[in-house]
Amino acid sequence: MRERRRSSLLSRGEPLVWLTGSAMVICILMIAGLIALLVLQGGATFWPRPIHALATTSGRYLGEISDEERYTVPRHVADGLPEPKRRALDAAGGQSGRRLFRTGNYRITGTHFVWLSDFEIESDETPGWAVCLERLEWGNAYGTPKEFLVDGTVVASGAEEAWERFLAIHDDIRARRREQAGLERGRLGEANDRRKAALTRLKNAERSHGGGSDAYRKEAERCGRVEAECDAEIGKVQAEIGALRNENARYGLRILTASGQESDIPVAEIVRGVAPNRLGFMGKVGVYLSRWKEFLADDPREANTEGGVFPALFGTVVMTLLMSLLVVPFGVLAALYLREYARQGLLVSIVRIAVNNLAGVPSIVFGVFGLGFFCYIVGKSLDATFFSADLPNPTFGKGGLLWASLTLALLTLPVVVVATEEALAAVPASMREGSYACGAGKWQTIRRIVLPRAMPGIMTGMILAIARGAGEVAPLMLVGAVKLAPHLPVDTEFPFVHPERSFMHLGFHIYDLGFQSPNSQAAKPMVFTTTLLLISIIVALNLAAVLIRSRLRRQFEVA
Repeated sequence: MRERRRSSLLSRGEPLVWLTGSAMVICILMIAGLIALLVLQGGATFWPRPIHALATTSGRYLGEISDEERYTVPRHVADGLPEPKRRALDAAGGQSGRRLFRTGNYRITGTHFVWLSDFEIESDETPGWAVCLERLEWGNAYGTPKEFLVDGTVVASGAEEAWERFLAIHDDIRARRREQAGLERGRLGEANDRRKAALTRLKNAERSHGGGSDAYRKEAERCGRVEAECDAEIGKVQAEIGALRNENARYGLRILTASGQESDIPVAEIVRGVAPNRLGFMGKVGVYLSRWKEFLADDPREANTEGGVFPALFGTVVMTLLMSLLVVPFGVLAALYLREYARQGLLVSIVRIAVNNLAGVPSIVFGVFGLGFFCYIVGKSLDATFFSADLPNPTFGKGGLLWASLTLALLTLPVVVVATEEALAAVPASMREGSYACGAGKWQTIRRIVLPRAMPGIMTGMILAIARGAGEVAPLMLVGAVKLAPHLPVDTEFPFVHPERSFMHLGFHIYDLGFQSPNSQAAKPMVFTTTLLLISIIVALNLAAVLIRSRLRRQFEVA
């Protein structure tokens, strides 16, 4: 018998299988590690930390421990320590631990954080009545409640009694503050908008009919009546706002800081008061959920380092959905023409190469194109034609939601075109031939046979476009995303959708927190939390598209 020859592992491709499998495992571990880091860091941001009272060689501190690390103590610092501490430091190899301590009380101390080494700390306590006051401005305040004041008069003394009075009145004060904000954004904003619209109509009448015409005089009389009504409404609203503000200004909380200094804090400036050292587990859970609610539903404050991200969350979702509505129809139509109608040749090959090359163009280039073409050419033309009365203040001739969505639609268009072409090519030719044999025309075949069976692949292109477009930042910095947008692009005011407005975006918000924040240490936890939120939104949008794709796939497999 002839001896059977064994093939080598190399000839069967075993090394390549192990190599590709190992690469896949490494990629999965990297992604899982990133997600785990974001979940751990971002999820722990709002958990109430205990408040420590530290006595050190340089003074007393009251606040939260934000971070801990070990470092090598400089020699000149070690030489200046007392003998016992120097010996202990030498025994530890010249290394010591240190804590990043959030001291708050910026108005008094002029700093938010301080590093304290272990050899500086003489005592560490967690006083039961230490409280953290989260304020609208100036960051957190840490101290011990001493007195509660009404109209400048002390009505409660002692930590327990003052804190109970504060908790009893704080919800009412927050309700009045929300009512005040609603009046400012609602009736006051509507009155100003009505006045602006009346002045715009007056300018249009002057431009169309002349300043001495009857039409202009009638419009001027109407404008005068509207202005008088608006002035009366504004005066009434301002009186209501003043009454709410004066009522809130009556109450104050006096705290004792770590240095023994008294500080009077108006209760109206306090967003939330927490005594974490006295809270049980369920109490901490309540504070944790309250902070998450604020984060998801409120506006940002303190240069975006505190408060919520609702405008950025809303702007991200609206822009991504609008981008998808713009890019998918154009991408599918372009792919249909290239695959089904265009005569294959040199020109079509050049177009395909150009589309593929567009996928590799840096995103900032699309941003520059969007700024130059959409904002400065198309937008200024629209302003000159339809909004000339508002000039020189631009309406569409600046960055806005519409131009940002169109710019990202161009950015993600190659992804949709390529994915759709592959999906169309995957439809068996026998289905087309069967349709033609039954007497159907080309468009009938495409609409009833090809497109439905290519829909899962088209949805794949849409998923990839959402994943890339939702996370882009560089183009948005040029064509519409801003640090703070007081008005949402979609609201209850006619015409309800305002595509010309600038908007906030979570990606730009993360960039602003990480690189433009005046207090980087305070912004660091918010960077992780906002990044976790952005990834969650992208995953949610992708999951919705994947579910739709799976349903379509099952439908046509059964058919």
